[in-house]
Amino acid sequence: MLNLVLFEPEIPNNTGAIIRLCANMGANLHLIKPYGFEMEDKKLRRAGLDYKELVCVREYENFEDYLDKAKPERIFAVSSKVKTVYTEVEYQVNDSLLLGPETRGLPIEILDKFTGITLPMQEGSRSLNLSNCASIVAYEAWRQIGFKGAKNV
Repeated sequence: MLNLVLFEPEIPNNTGAIIRLCANMGANLHLIKPYGFEMEDKKLRRAGLDYKELVCVREYENFEDYLDKAKPERIFAVSSKVKTVYTEVEYQVNDSLLLGPETRGLPIEILDKFTGITLPMQEGSRSLNLSNCASIVAYEAWRQIGFKGAKNV
């Protein structure tokens, strides 16, 4: 399985959409506190529909707690501040895709510890929506591991 990791997510709609993404891919979701919303937020529930029950969602008090408890094998930090394009990586089962908060991205001290990947954008663009970014990178990783678990492939 793949792992999507949200570091201090701020917007409930994005987290809800990523819950739905994880349910449809069979990925695990790891949420690192603090959040910019409550887990029972109406917007999170609406975006995630009834998919929350279909996803393994784990919560952590901080990044160190995540590293200690989840023991990730390989982490790819998604950022607009790096040069390696997400398609240049060979993904494996159990890889973790780490995404930062919507308004500020991953802190440099975390970004510097892991392989950073980015999505190409037009000159002058700052960033993509978090849930769109997660979807693009996660589906490429899932494609590379043969859409493991998919019913219609």
